[in-house]
Amino acid sequence: MKVFKSIFTVISIVVTLTSVVSAVPPVFLGKAANFVILTKAGISSVPPSLIKGNIGVSPIASTAMTGFGLSADPSNSFSTSVQIKGRAYAANYAIPTPSEMTATISEMEAAYTDAAGRQFSSAANLNVQSGLISGMTFKSGVYTWGTDVMFGSDIYIKGSSSDVFIFQSSGNFVVGSGAKIILVDEGSGGGGPRPENIMWQIAGFLDAGTTAHLEGIFMVKTHAVFKTGSSLNGRILSQTACTLDSATIVDPRILQNPSTGDDENTEGDSTEVDSSDDDEDMGVDSTEDDSDTDEPVPIDGRPEKPAAVKTKNK
Repeated sequence: MKVFKSIFTVISIVVTLTSVVSAVPPVFLGKAANFVILTKAGISSVPPSLIKGNIGVSPIASTAMTGFGLSADPSNSFSTSVQIKGRAYAANYAIPTPSEMTATISEMEAAYTDAAGRQFSSAANLNVQSGLISGMTFKSGVYTWGTDVMFGSDIYIKGSSSDVFIFQSSGNFVVGSGAKIILVDEGSGGGGPRPENIMWQIAGFLDAGTTAHLEGIFMVKTHAVFKTGSSLNGRILSQTACTLDSATIVDPRILQNPSTGDDENTEGDSTEVDSSDDDEDMGVDSTEDDSDTDEPVPIDGRPEKPAAVKTKNK
């Protein structure tokens, strides 16, 4: 713990990094974009947490979602909780949920592989500040670290609503208590960066300190921990588990349409949604369900994949 604390006592160096690449293609999330928290090994909450969006686990069963006081829907295809403004799905729920969850996890893993394979935008974007990034400002691009990434004071992500940011770490991602990711409008008139366009690919674990605030899609190879009072505008896509302690996690689609929380505003990496006759899959209704206030119901439709992207040399 002494080593950990000393890291955050390093004086912040204010640096603005600008990508030399004009546009970074987004990472395709597929069905994983229908969840605000998605894991393979479980989700736990120390109440009261507030989750605005759907959560899901697979291949593990619903018993791995703890601390929510889940109540099964009569269809047994999903469950609900007072802590979740959305639905909870698990691999052992009624058909068609098992097959949908299997496909969703597969696409979550594919998104992680895509993000991990991107080539950093320039030499200046490699191992920035050896991973100690307190006080820094980042512009659109791909950033790569062969170390842990840590900050104990605020960092800034600056750009427009269409800019894409990809941050890759072969280690862990550690955020000090009270530290925040702050989105800054570059002033072009189109609005500032959007959480759905900010991708964090983390080979280790994610640790968000007490009252820390994060922005973006966190694709985590191992586990994610959000400590007391921490928050996220974005998604947690963890290949093991996620632990929440009175945390607030908000789906980006709700941020775009806060009055209803419906699906009319889709992910930034989703260009179109195909409305099909299979809307009953995973509890999708053709009309808004007034009983599920603020619920971004999963969409049965596959967004178009982005154009080919530059990946790392193997």
